[in-house]
Amino acid sequence: MKVGVFYFPTDYGINIAELATALEDRGFDSLFVPEHTHIPLSRKSPFPGGGELPKRYSHTHDPFVGLAFAAAATKKLKVGTGILLVPQHEPIATAKAIASLDQLSGGRFVFGIGAGWNEDEMNNHGVQFADRFNQMGDYVKAMKAIWTQEEAGYHGKFAKFDPIWSYPKPHQKPHPPILLGGESDHTLRRVVDYCDGWFPRTRKGFDAKESIARLHKAAEQKGRDPKTLSVTVFGAPPKEDVLAGYAKAGIDGALIGINDDSPDDILRYLDKIAPLAKAYA
Repeated sequence: MKVGVFYFPTDYGINIAELATALEDRGFDSLFVPEHTHIPLSRKSPFPGGGELPKRYSHTHDPFVGLAFAAAATKKLKVGTGILLVPQHEPIATAKAIASLDQLSGGRFVFGIGAGWNEDEMNNHGVQFADRFNQMGDYVKAMKAIWTQEEAGYHGKFAKFDPIWSYPKPHQKPHPPILLGGESDHTLRRVVDYCDGWFPRTRKGFDAKESIARLHKAAEQKGRDPKTLSVTVFGAPPKEDVLAGYAKAGIDGALIGINDDSPDDILRYLDKIAPLAKAYA
């Protein structure tokens, strides 16, 4: 099992290249960043975490630009989206950005995905809330066609294009690993359908052994080899006994959250939790 972190890359926070270097120096496996293209002032969509929406949600850098700086500053650190709101991204341009980042980083990109929760934000991108999951799947399948075919064409419900040339292709073959966030049975069916791994959160409790069993059952029901699917826990607690339990159960990765504190506070926190990463390096 590998231990990494996730962090909101804000315009008022630690420079992401400095953070990436600090993570690599301390033995962490990866850096994942979330995104919101914007936050509508209407606030019609309630914050899933409850209460007021934290400041960081409206101050995030573009994930691909931020991760490019992180990858350029490091040699081994994996960089990933955790998560990219796929329905809000046109698939041909997004496939190009991901392939470029993966090639230039030497195959270090991980594609964490989700459909999103903020209805107003989606609507501003022309996405209907009721369509978001189907649109996500359609876009991912279109991007996979672009990454794996020399003359890629795709005709789905939301993504439609006749054969195209699109280069570069990703460094990783057939493409960067795709991890889907969520905890429902619907999520597991989508993971089995078009992803390479599962990205469950720990907000409502997480039983590693039971969760892996759920994923494997979903895979077997669809005739997919469970060994082709990974599990990376998003929001893993920085506790040695919990991480040890994850590893024993067969979890592949764990991401610890980093608050949007001052740069000095973040570096001190990384020093504190670095032994957890080194234990699984």
